[in-house]
This record gives sequence, C-alpha cells and structure tokens, in this order.
Amino acid sequence: MKVLTFAAALLSVSVVCADDPKGAKPMGPLSFKMAGIDGKEIDLAQYKGKVVLFVNVATNCGYTKQYAGLQALYQKYEKDGLVVIGVPANEFGAQEPGTNAEIAKFCSTEYKVTFPMLAKVVVKGDGITPLYAFLTGKDTDPKFAGVIGWNFEKFLVGRDGQVVGRYKSAVKPEAEELVTAVETALKAK
Repeated sequence: MKVLTFAAALLSVSVVCADDPKGAKPMGPLSFKMAGIDGKEIDLAQYKGKVVLFVNVATNCGYTKQYAGLQALYQKYEKDGLVVIGVPANEFGAQEPGTNAEIAKFCSTEYKVTFPMLAKVVVKGDGITPLYAFLTGKDTDPKFAGVIGWNFEKFLVGRDGQVVGRYKSAVKPEAEELVTAVETALKAK
C-alpha cells in the first residue's frame, strides 16, 4: 500500500510541477506550486537563484523554539539571498493540530516570524505532498532521500535549485554546520 501511495504522490507531481505542464519529472524542489498559509498560491520557482531552507514545523513540539533561530537566520541572511520556508505538518505526535490561521497567528505572535509559511501539508506517509515526495524520494533526491524522522528537519537548496544538505531536527538553526552550509551556498553564484 505504501508503494502505491508513494507512486500516486509522484504521479500527482506533474499536476503541480511548474517546470513543465506536459507532466515531465520536476527538475528540483523549486518546481512546485504550493498553497501559502494564507491560502494564496506560492510558485516556488520565484525563489530560483536564491538559497532556500525548507523546514517542516510544528507549534507544539520540543523543537518549536527553533522558530526563533530560523527567524534570526532568515533576518541575518535574507539580504544575501536566503529564504526560509516553514512547512507545517501534523505527522509527528500530532504536534501541529491547528488550522492555518491558528498556526500563522502563533508564529507571528510568539516568534515574530516573517519568513514564508506554507499551508499545512502531509510530509510523510499517506497523502504526502508532492514537494516532500520529491525531497525524500530515492529517484528524485538520491543523496538526501529518506523518510522525515520528526518535526524541524531541514532541507537546504542551493542557488542552482538542487538540494545541497539535509539536517535532522536536533540541528539547531544556529548550529555551526548549518550556518556554514548556508554561507557556502550563498557564496555560490
């Protein structure tokens, strides 16, 4: 059943892929159109040429305090081309039970989040959103493939639109390994 679900998720990629409306395989994680937390469509292609950090987030997790570090990282490097994108998901301990409006309010009130937030999606298992099927798929992202382990896992996408790093939940936004990877990706032209 999981193979069928994954195959169905990959098939649905062509529906939301911005690179080629004829249904070709997406070229990278910035090939997708997603709903923003406000319900408006976000074409991730607008971030091509920038460095993007995708983070599956949750408001009731032990790692929720990472929102502060993510906001600080975004503020420090936004002018250099970094975009942090929060991706709310409820697959891990049901730690993101709220609506998009509740999540948005929490993020702005508690952590003054100004980086882009997507609408709540599924990042693992049945109903996985095509973006995360791509990020975690062995065929589409063999170097960094594998099921998401918990909230606040991070995928770093370079200026070329390809994934250049994946970081487990315990890697804080201010961790030297992540900051160094962000700085290195930002220096690449």
